[in-house]
Amino acid sequence: MHVLSVSSLKGGVGKTTVTLGLASAAFARGVRTLVVDLDPQSDVSTGMDIQVAGRLNVADVLANPKEKVVKQAITSSGWAKVHPGTIDVMIGSPSAINFDGPHPSVRDVWKLEEALATVEADYDLVLIDCAPSLNALTRTAWAASDRVIVITEPGLFSVAAADRALRAIEEIRRGLSPRLQPLGIVVNRVRPQSIEHQFRIKELRDMFGPLVLAPQLPERTSLQQAQGAAKPLHVWPGDSAQELAADFDALLDRVIRTGRIELPES
Repeated sequence: MHVLSVSSLKGGVGKTTVTLGLASAAFARGVRTLVVDLDPQSDVSTGMDIQVAGRLNVADVLANPKEKVVKQAITSSGWAKVHPGTIDVMIGSPSAINFDGPHPSVRDVWKLEEALATVEADYDLVLIDCAPSLNALTRTAWAASDRVIVITEPGLFSVAAADRALRAIEEIRRGLSPRLQPLGIVVNRVRPQSIEHQFRIKELRDMFGPLVLAPQLPERTSLQQAQGAAKPLHVWPGDSAQELAADFDALLDRVIRTGRIELPES
């Protein structure tokens, strides 16, 4: 089971929509996928059409990461009605904010890792939608992860945030979890005609070289529309949606190669 955190230290760069795009690509490919909604805003849970009534959630898991609690906090996404496959969600909750203090104990940092170990046989890929800060929730996610993908946009402050994120990943790799590595930086919401955007992308490439992943993701409304309708991008109609789906397929290829994920026989 390969665990990938989707992170940004700056809000509003489309981190959750990238998580949903990758989840849609994985589901279309037949990869058994669990999405952990660790952002207290819980937008991933909404976008993946889940029923939360009567179920536990990620806050319960962080309080008690035992198998029984973990299984009760995971539910199948409504996407599973679209076509067969495993696409599950560990349900998000605003209560997760109670676990997001600035100085987590070592015991707390490993709770998600402990929880995911109980479902290791059930999934090929885990995507964690992280909180947009570097407090306890993000550290907990990274401690449970093999790789982190950093989401940014082509703007002045986002470049600085990507730099901060990569430094923080290195700090956690050294101090806590030696297996942790950055997968790379995804530049989201790109307008190819914008000179400012092209300048910022060049700046990112000059700073981070091959860590800046291709393709960059263009600014498109189709992803927001699919998200609003709680449908996977890969079944959303229109050329714009299909072009964006192809971009997410290419990013997923990188995840699959890096994580040595075995694909199902087609």
